[in-house]
Amino acid sequence: MKKIGKWEKIQKNKKIDSLPSHINKDMLSSEISTNEKVLKESFQNCSDFVIRPIYISGETKIFVIYVDGLSDAKTLDEVFLKPMMFEGLPEGMGEVRQIGQILKQHLVAISQVTTVSKMSELVDGVLKANVGIIVDGETDALLAELKGYEKRGIEEPSTEVVIRGPRDGFIENLRTNTSLLRRRIRSTSLKTEPITIGEFSQTDVIIAYIDGIVQDSILDEVRTRLKRIQIDGVLESEYIEEFIEDNPYSPFPQIQNTERPDIVASSLLEGKVAILVDNTPFALVLPMTFWSGFQAAGDYYERFMYATFIRIIRFILLNVCIFFPSIYVALTTYHPKLIPTSLLISIAASRESVPFPAVIEVFLMEFMFDGLREAGIRLPKPVGSAVSIVGALVIGQAAVQAGIVSAPMVIVVATTGIASFGIPRYSFGNAFQMLRYVMLILAGCLGFYGIVIGFIALIIHLVNLRSYGVPYFSPVAPLILRDLKDIVIRTPRWAFNYRREFFAGRNKKRIPKGQKPSPKQGRNSK
Repeated sequence: MKKIGKWEKIQKNKKIDSLPSHINKDMLSSEISTNEKVLKESFQNCSDFVIRPIYISGETKIFVIYVDGLSDAKTLDEVFLKPMMFEGLPEGMGEVRQIGQILKQHLVAISQVTTVSKMSELVDGVLKANVGIIVDGETDALLAELKGYEKRGIEEPSTEVVIRGPRDGFIENLRTNTSLLRRRIRSTSLKTEPITIGEFSQTDVIIAYIDGIVQDSILDEVRTRLKRIQIDGVLESEYIEEFIEDNPYSPFPQIQNTERPDIVASSLLEGKVAILVDNTPFALVLPMTFWSGFQAAGDYYERFMYATFIRIIRFILLNVCIFFPSIYVALTTYHPKLIPTSLLISIAASRESVPFPAVIEVFLMEFMFDGLREAGIRLPKPVGSAVSIVGALVIGQAAVQAGIVSAPMVIVVATTGIASFGIPRYSFGNAFQMLRYVMLILAGCLGFYGIVIGFIALIIHLVNLRSYGVPYFSPVAPLILRDLKDIVIRTPRWAFNYRREFFAGRNKKRIPKGQKPSPKQGRNSK
């Protein structure tokens, strides 16, 4: 015979009395004691669950239910419950129905109140940081929105810093994030549709768009893909991103993520859709194109000439990031005749004592550089930057002096690493970081022929990639001349007369023509 342990005995004694079989647990009962048993059974072994009886005239007529740490029970106590407990009900308000009416009238003054009739709705509301109130004799319960959990203050996103522009960023609170959007788009056309995802997490998700600007086909596809998700929990927006992207096996992200509300607002004005997820500061913006990952928020807060200049530099750095090491390997291994004689002699002299071929050198140095960068990210900030800088200097210098790698190789890898930091989107830069190794293998095996094969395969992949029906390489392929005003070259803002062809719905016009400034306007104003 199995022995019962001490802990099992305690749990057995604490077990809630079972309810009669004829009682419907999903519906609220008019008997407050029955509701109490159902709630205690649902929240059994939940130490943070609180159920407080409120006595009026010596009788238990009200139960206040909440989760400790999620709800602002202090406000409820001070503003409403204490006056009722110590001062009693107004004269002539002793009936049960009238008590419920008084509760609702008083709670409306301090919070948003909803009425529920099912036990499941009451439990879900309490788990979402609401305060539940049950009145004896009533089959409906009240849910007061009194959220009181701790949240982080609004700060500038550390991964998307700008020289000029807004300094606020999304936080882990969904309602704060929607308010940051409302501050920028003060129109009833801005819609925020709620949806809940996650069997256990019950995570609140918002679909944000501007009615009349968004394409209905894109919006319907977003709704369909989100409703199709079946998962136990959603802890970050990336959980959703993997379910709703078009091609999960592509190295390129098809959904943009950002912490900046100004980027989300500008994307909505273009006709895109945003997905905001509770408990994460990262919002998802879709559809995404290749050129969206190439652009930064600061491009739109500087004069168009400087923004264009920066974008050209950024485009050059992008090509350096992916092709520079493979070109060096191809030249030194297969095509040395293409290198000028003086430079070839210098490279040959520096590689004289190196025991490895050029492709192995690059792989060793790239691996060390990526390792140092990853260590710098994971370590605490004061230590991480020092480890990255000192580690790179010490390892690079020691490797050259030991004859393991050549000095030109250190220059090539360092230049490639600096170029990779010029890509503004972290997830977009990760794709080129992976493809750099593919190009190195092709260059090490086939020389320039391998690089050309890799480049052609890359272009074919980008041209065929789609994000919610939008070509990833648009408006370059397919070519739409009108939309080329904001790709590599950024034209003045008054020249953005129309929204992008693949994004906009019914309202395609953005800025009326004829707003170009002229000297005549200045003289007339004087």
